[in-house]
Amino acid sequence: MKREGQKVKINSAHLTYILKGVVIGALSGVVVGSFRWLIEKSLVLWKQAFQLTHQYPAFLLVLAFILLLIGLLIGKLVTQQPRISGSGIPEIEGQLAGKFRFKWWSILWRKFVAGVLAIGPGLFLGREGPSIQLGGAVGQGVAEYTESSKRGQRVLIASGAAAGLSAAFNAPIAGTLFILEEVYHNFSPLVWMGALSASITSDVVSMNVFGLETVLHVGSVPGLPLKYYWHLLFLGAVLGLFGFFYQRVLLQSSVWYRKILGRIPRAYHGIIALLLLLPVGYFFSGTLGGGNSIIIQMAHISPVISTLCLLLILRFVFSMVSYGSGLPGGIFLPILTLGAVIGMLYGTVVLQLHLLPAKYLVDMLVFAMAGYFAGIGKAPFTAILLVTEMVGSLQHLVPLALTSLVAYIVVDLLGGAPIYESLLERMTIEQKLQVISGKNDQVELPVLDDSRFVGQQVRDIKWPANTLLIGVRRGEKTAIPNGDTLISAGDTLIVLVDTNFSATVREQLEDLNKPLEEG
Repeated sequence: MKREGQKVKINSAHLTYILKGVVIGALSGVVVGSFRWLIEKSLVLWKQAFQLTHQYPAFLLVLAFILLLIGLLIGKLVTQQPRISGSGIPEIEGQLAGKFRFKWWSILWRKFVAGVLAIGPGLFLGREGPSIQLGGAVGQGVAEYTESSKRGQRVLIASGAAAGLSAAFNAPIAGTLFILEEVYHNFSPLVWMGALSASITSDVVSMNVFGLETVLHVGSVPGLPLKYYWHLLFLGAVLGLFGFFYQRVLLQSSVWYRKILGRIPRAYHGIIALLLLLPVGYFFSGTLGGGNSIIIQMAHISPVISTLCLLLILRFVFSMVSYGSGLPGGIFLPILTLGAVIGMLYGTVVLQLHLLPAKYLVDMLVFAMAGYFAGIGKAPFTAILLVTEMVGSLQHLVPLALTSLVAYIVVDLLGGAPIYESLLERMTIEQKLQVISGKNDQVELPVLDDSRFVGQQVRDIKWPANTLLIGVRRGEKTAIPNGDTLISAGDTLIVLVDTNFSATVREQLEDLNKPLEEG
C-alpha cells in the first residue's frame, strides 16, 4: 500500500503505447469499417444482379465482362505490390518476425481497393485477413512517424493488426489474443496493452457504423446438459479430421493453379475464380460471400442432410478455388462457415438417430465453429473467445474449450501445422529460392542415432545461410518439412545448397550433424 503523500509512479512507456494504440485503433476503425461497409454493400448488389439473370440470362455476359475487368485490375495491383495477394496474415506474421519489410502506404491503398473488388462480388473469401493487414499497415504508418526503435515499431504494427480484426468482427478481446497467440507469439505487456487499447477503440468506431448486434447473432443458445458432453468428443474428432484435410488441400490449391494455368502470370490467376463465380452465383446466389449470413440462417432453420452435404461440398471446393487463386481475401470467416455446416450436419445426423434433442442443434453449430478454427489455425484460445464474442454468449466456454481441444489434438496427431505459419513458411521458401541461384546442389544428410539433429524440430535448428531444407526421407517416403517437423534417427535430410557456397555449407551441415559430446 502507498503511504499518504507518497507519489504514485506511472510507467510512461506503458501509457505511451496505450495512447498510441488508441490513435491506431481510431484510424484502423475508420479504414476497416469503410472496407467492411463497401464489401457488404457490394455483396448485396451482386446478389441482386445474379438474381436478375434468371429473368434476363443474357445479363450473364455483362457480369462476365465486369468480372473480367475486375480480375485484370486486381492483377495489375498485385503485379505492382505482390504482398497484397491472399489473406495478409502471413505477411504480418513475417513482418513482425523480421523476415519482410513493406512500404505501408503501398500495401494500404492497394489492399483496400483490391480487397473490395475481390470479396465484394461474392467469392468465398473473408474480410478479416485483409482487415488485419490493413490495420497492420496503419500501425506501421503511425510507427514510422512516432517510433525510432524496431521493437516499438513491431508493437505498433501488432496493435494495428489486432485493431483490424476487432473492427472486422467486433471482437476486441479475440483480436488482441489472436495477435498474441498466433501472430506475434509474445505476451509482452507492451504488446498486449497496445493491442487491447487499439482493439477496443476500433471496435467502438465500428459499432458506431454497424450497431451493437453481434456479427453472428444466432439467437438463444441453450446450455448443453452434461449428459450430452460425449458428443463434443466425437464432434471434435470429426472437426480435427476435416481440419487436417482442409490444411492439406489449401496448401496445394495455389500449386494446382500454377500447374493448370502454366505461363499465365500468378497475379492474373484470380480471373479464373471470378469467372467461375458466374455459375455459383446463378444457381446458388444465397451462398455467396464469406458466409456469416449462412451461419445465421442455419441457426434458425433445420436443414436436411442432403442440403447440408451439398452446401459443405460447395463451400469447401469453391473456398479452395477462391483462395488458391491468390486474390486478396482471407479464410477466417470461410473456416467458421465450414465449421458451422459440419456442426449442423453432425447435429442433424445424431438428431435423426434420437441421440440429441432438436433444441441443441444450434449448440453443435456454435461449438463446431470454434473447434474447426482451433484445429486449422491451432489457436484454441482465439477460437474460443472469437466465437464467444461473435455469438454474444459467455455460458458456453467449457463446451467450446472441450471441442476446440479435441480438434486441436487430432490435427496435431495427424501432423498438421498452424495454417498461417505454414503459409508463411511457403512464402519464406519462395523468397529463399529467389536468393539461391539457379545453379544449386542437393545434399543428402543421414541422421545417425547420436546426431544433434535427433529430437529437434526444424524451426529450432540454426541452418546455414544459402541453404533450404526441401525434404525429409523417412523409410521409403519423402515428406516436405515444416517448422513443426520433428527429426528422428534414421532420417535423411535433403538440403538445397547454392553451388557458389557448396563446400563451406557442406562442412557447416556436417558439423551440425555431429554427435553431442558427453558431459
